[in-house]
Amino acid sequence: MITQLHILITYMCTMSCEHCFVCSSPQSKGTFTPSQITALLDQADALGTVDKIYFEGGEPFLFYPVLLNGIRQARSRGYSVGIVTNGYFATAEENARCFLEPFPGLGLADLSISDDVFHYEDREKNAARCAFRTAKEMGLPASILPLDPGASGPETRGSPREEKKGVVTGGGIMFRGRAAGRLSRYADAHDWQEFTTCPYEELKDPSRLHVDSYGNLQICQGISMGNIWEHPLEELVRNYSPSGHPICGPLLEGGPAQLARELDYTPPSTGVADACHLCYLARKSCREKFPGVLEPAQVYCDD
Repeated sequence: MITQLHILITYMCTMSCEHCFVCSSPQSKGTFTPSQITALLDQADALGTVDKIYFEGGEPFLFYPVLLNGIRQARSRGYSVGIVTNGYFATAEENARCFLEPFPGLGLADLSISDDVFHYEDREKNAARCAFRTAKEMGLPASILPLDPGASGPETRGSPREEKKGVVTGGGIMFRGRAAGRLSRYADAHDWQEFTTCPYEELKDPSRLHVDSYGNLQICQGISMGNIWEHPLEELVRNYSPSGHPICGPLLEGGPAQLARELDYTPPSTGVADACHLCYLARKSCREKFPGVLEPAQVYCDD
């Protein structure tokens, strides 16, 4: 049952992190308008099972008025609301307070702030920590969103290069999107045939979906259930057949290894980094065969 909708308010970001699932960057396109958010929330109302809305990206604070408008719309309909941000705006506590000033009155349920060595190499003092500290002082439900507390938490004192290596080899990265191309070479290699399950997503009965301004309704980043601007959310969810889906079906049957076989994809002889890496490579190899399914282009770094 779908209980969460994660709105990718924009693919644009202040950064081009090496580990980004959706290949966001300052040049990325695709941003919601207030009227599109209204239309999406209308569809969520019609579905009747959603109780939480997340605003993320990219970096949602880049389109601050649209973000505030979307939060107010969602809260007025009774949805619990969360935000995921890198906190770039908190270059000083005064600036952080200026950006966060409206939020104590909006009834946020969660403000997740990304703080890891890929976002900020300065592990002692950075914008994310300033945003977190200021948000907590203002009574907001802020939390730090690290990749791996053991490798990138505040207590770590290694060099940025050492910390990045620790996150890559220690299991903090999922190798999809930009991470598949830029970081997989530094990970431990595994025999692709050992990945017989999808370890992260609830493909049979998903509880959350991601949607972008182009209408792509994603079960997992880059695997679409359909397009909400072409068919209503309620219809897409009702007609979703996990076993009949050309990508989710094989994944449920035998994981990324089975997907690679069914897509006639030959994995690298040197091995793959993890299940996500194998799944991503197999999907990227044949995107043209599955229009409307292997979407959006941003996730495959093709935008």
